[in-house]
Amino acid sequence: MAAYLPLIVLLVILAATLRDDFALTLIYLFIGAFAAGTWWSRKSLGQVEAERQFIDHAFLGEKVEVSLHFRNRGWLPVLWLSLQDALPVGLSTFPAFAQVTSLGPKAGMHFKYTLEARKRGYYPVGPLFLSTGDLLGLSGTLQTEGPAQHLTVYPKIIPLTFIDIPSRSPQGTLRHHRPIFEDPTRVFSKREYVAGDSLRRVDWKTTAATGRLQVKLFEPSIALETLIFLDLNAANYPSRRQIDATELAIVIAASVAAWIAGKKQTVGLKVNGKDPLMDGGLPRYFPPRKGQAHLMRLLETLARVQMIEGTSFETLIQRQRCQLSWGTTLLVITGKASAALLDELYQARQAGQDAVLILAGPADYVPEMTRRAAHFGIPLVNLSNERALDLWRK
Repeated sequence: MAAYLPLIVLLVILAATLRDDFALTLIYLFIGAFAAGTWWSRKSLGQVEAERQFIDHAFLGEKVEVSLHFRNRGWLPVLWLSLQDALPVGLSTFPAFAQVTSLGPKAGMHFKYTLEARKRGYYPVGPLFLSTGDLLGLSGTLQTEGPAQHLTVYPKIIPLTFIDIPSRSPQGTLRHHRPIFEDPTRVFSKREYVAGDSLRRVDWKTTAATGRLQVKLFEPSIALETLIFLDLNAANYPSRRQIDATELAIVIAASVAAWIAGKKQTVGLKVNGKDPLMDGGLPRYFPPRKGQAHLMRLLETLARVQMIEGTSFETLIQRQRCQLSWGTTLLVITGKASAALLDELYQARQAGQDAVLILAGPADYVPEMTRRAAHFGIPLVNLSNERALDLWRK
């Protein structure tokens, strides 16, 4: 309306000076058109309902179809309606969704577009902006917006074949090379009795059939109870490689957790980072559990977590390991093997727990850190990139 104010003033002056009815008629028509257009626009826009539907979880590389449904609940037609959905860069495809349409009385329509999950994260989809106005453009553009929804993109999971994770818990379901972990429920062969064999191993049925004492041979097996400690403290990663290295650490954590869960073993997660969805920003702690549902909740947290500044990874491990049972394996993923960290893992070993240290990303002085870790009896693996995970895929 302000843009037309000089014209209205001019018409008023002409009408007062010339006493011309035509000028007064133009003023009345202009003001009437402005009032009617403003009322019509506000009323019709208030009658529009919008709904967005999509699957709110996706794996990396998947395409997510978004459906937008619009309906005019009133009897006034929406003469024109501009639609635009705000999308994050990590999900949007080109061209971005934007449409101009119209809606008749009690009419509805829907549109579809596709998002591509190119990077793990927790993304807002929206808000959805709706704009309209009168046909003459006198009342200006009126705009409203619908609420945003969120899409969770799980981290990348690299399928692994075997990981040599130490365990002190015998008689599980995983085959193992240590004979001290023999499982009496898993007989794989028999042989003749020799002096020193326990009578508990004697297979009396086979002995009766062969006429010679036969003893059972059992498969070694272990049970894994693993807690993954993931370090996302920026100070523990090289400054020029922080983003790539921490993303690699998350990929490692997700892949190892999926492998352990796939073997029907228990796995938990403790993250030294920030979760934007949680109160206080602290990621949720997942104690070791079994099952696919538990794994998906764990992966959902890994999808959202972000780097953090100035928190002590060693303190986090110390507080948590005191609550873990004997024989639990601590699988620690970080970018730096400090003396304090090695000492903390050594204390865990002294308390009856096992530890594996994984360095994510290119690291300096790896041979020296490996030697120091070996001194404490802690296996150390350096995975400089995703290709290095081939170590566990053969």
